[in-house]
Amino acid sequence: MAKTADDLARDVDGNLKTLGVDALDIVNLRLGDSHGPNQESIAAPLKVLAALQRQGLVRHIGLSTVSLKQYEEGAAIADIVCIQNHYNLAHREDDALIDRLAKDGVAYVPYFPLGGFSPLQSTTLSEVAAKLKVTPMQVALAWLLQRAPNILLIPGTSSVTHLRENMAAATLKLPPDLLADLDTIGRA
Repeated sequence: MAKTADDLARDVDGNLKTLGVDALDIVNLRLGDSHGPNQESIAAPLKVLAALQRQGLVRHIGLSTVSLKQYEEGAAIADIVCIQNHYNLAHREDDALIDRLAKDGVAYVPYFPLGGFSPLQSTTLSEVAAKLKVTPMQVALAWLLQRAPNILLIPGTSSVTHLRENMAAATLKLPPDLLADLDTIGRA
């Protein structure tokens, strides 16, 4: 069910009180659902956040689970600093959106960058990882970082070992031939 203007204002107020701050650095307006973006207008809820921003309660606005069309609608209403959508090596529906955001200087934060509840699995991914002597998840993160300069990663982890592996992925440079192999995963 869509949130009303009062619900959004109440949520922001509740977060301000819980966190003990005067302003929230960023609020991501979550639209769509687990199946992806819907195609509804985002104007009404975004105008509420833009008003809260003008009041100084929200510093930056992001959008979550939106389409390119919804981003464009939102950008006409407020300065959008980031988009957070489902995207990874195998789930590539946002390729055009990422390219547009890169052109506009807007950050893209993929959720489920490693596959979410079902970790990424691919023979190609495993073969590339073996060639580079790293884990498949490091390759998947490196691919995202090399995909576009505006991609920011927040991969979850449950151990210090995985945290170190995730951090090492930032320095992993995938050669063009292996990038081409990996690109076939999301397009197959």
